[in-house]
Amino acid sequence: MIVEYIRYRIPEDGSEQFEEAYRRAAGSLARAPQCVNYELSRCVDDPACYILRITWTSAKEHLEGFRSGELFPAFLAEIRPYVEMIEEMRHYEQTSVRGDGGSVPSLYDWAGGTEAFEQLTERFYELVKADELVGPLFAHMDPGHPHYVAMWLAEVFGGPARYTGERGGYPHMLRMHLGRGITEAQRRRWVALLVDAADEVGLPDDPEFRAAFMGYIEWGTRLALGNSQPDATPVQQAPVPRWGWGVAPPYQG
Repeated sequence: MIVEYIRYRIPEDGSEQFEEAYRRAAGSLARAPQCVNYELSRCVDDPACYILRITWTSAKEHLEGFRSGELFPAFLAEIRPYVEMIEEMRHYEQTSVRGDGGSVPSLYDWAGGTEAFEQLTERFYELVKADELVGPLFAHMDPGHPHYVAMWLAEVFGGPARYTGERGGYPHMLRMHLGRGITEAQRRRWVALLVDAADEVGLPDDPEFRAAFMGYIEWGTRLALGNSQPDATPVQQAPVPRWGWGVAPPYQG
């Protein structure tokens, strides 16, 4: 992806018209397959200064795709009166330096930290071992398996990166699923038992947490299902996913 920044200097008496023009122009961005997201910000310290940030799938898709496409004329018609007020218009590549601040708790902290995930997996695997459908998959389970899965989940949801440091991260987890031939029925039962365990141990049940939690569980189990098939060709190297409130990893398995 590539990020385009456009800095405008708009006279104060024209700010309302400028913002309204971009509200209309944004309809073209919202429909453009080349556009990932966009945001118009106004400077608090210098109200005449605006910055438009547009994330594009690539610079080529922006310059040759969007600008040559059917949506661009309507977009340009709305912003044309402001083109001469542009002070900067450039594309920027994103770097690996990024992260979240501490104003919003991680899913790990919201859940109750390591202890909560330990309780979850202990109860979950008790249910698994007694289940006729998924139990056979874990007939020879390492006694430490619940603890390792708790480490994985803790890292995924924003906790310490112990699974990466102590267990080998994603490649190790991938090896645990290769060739297992998991069925869709087993995947669904696995999910159902995990939900039951989450309820039993008192994992937070507010809609926001459970939506994010179940988003990962659905994503992760479907990925594991696909990777476990005999003809699977999974990605061999990837980081442990880091899951947030409504945020999925920036890669596909």
